[in-house]
Amino acid sequence: MTTSDTYIDEQSRFTWVNGVRVHFKREGTGPSLLLLHGSGSSLHAFDPVAADLRSVCEVIRLDLPGFGLTGPRPDRDYRIEAYVDFVAEFLSGLGLDKVSVAGNSLGGNIAWNLAVEYPERVQKLILMNATGYPEKSLPTALRMARNPLLRPLLRRWAPSRAAEQNLRSSVGPRMDVDRALVERVTAMMNRPGNRSAFIDFANTDQSDRSGRITEIAAPTLVLRGDLIDGQHFGRDIPGSREMILARIGHLMPEEAPVEVCEAIRSHLGLPASHESSAPRK
Repeated sequence: MTTSDTYIDEQSRFTWVNGVRVHFKREGTGPSLLLLHGSGSSLHAFDPVAADLRSVCEVIRLDLPGFGLTGPRPDRDYRIEAYVDFVAEFLSGLGLDKVSVAGNSLGGNIAWNLAVEYPERVQKLILMNATGYPEKSLPTALRMARNPLLRPLLRRWAPSRAAEQNLRSSVGPRMDVDRALVERVTAMMNRPGNRSAFIDFANTDQSDRSGRITEIAAPTLVLRGDLIDGQHFGRDIPGSREMILARIGHLMPEEAPVEVCEAIRSHLGLPASHESSAPRK
């Protein structure tokens, strides 16, 4: 039986941040890059990206509170502001004063808010289907978690079939949702406390902070899948550059790792990958 402990490996590390035991990985040498995953996901979403980039930079990724092997916050505080402060404390614990930050979905929301609240700590910023605008549509899993009739059931049970359906609704036609991905997401969601944490997160009243997006000063690359709606970061962040990836849905790092790595290398001024000329599917 696949459990969340299956995904602990020799690169896994653990540290404590504000009473939460955090699972993270720190690989490679060179300029530091922090990767932040989306809701319902884990640091494993960046496996192919980290495998490529760790040859040219130091890649740091963590399971955010409420997800993966880090699990829930004791105080059940899943506001974006709480995530931002948590990530800042995590970086301080690693002795990192300034890093480049790349985030997907929720991770992108945390990343740009980190650049607003702690501008001195963000060297460069990469947003991948980031959230934060109020008109952004909700993924299926979040809509289900907000349903008062489904919430009690979801706190007790997260079947793999539901995980598979949600994953398929989140990706574009270029990605095959295979059994390994479904098993990983199901195992992480069924880790003790994670189902309730996800429901708490989904039902947290997030404040609209989109008016502060124009304050971002870090050089920013906006990566957007053409199947994703409600994003205006390329319009609102001064001096930002936007790239739109064709036939890409919500899970960009897993759907288009080659293009993502090429874009990150270019934005950070890192050497191009020898794989960058490989044909795309």
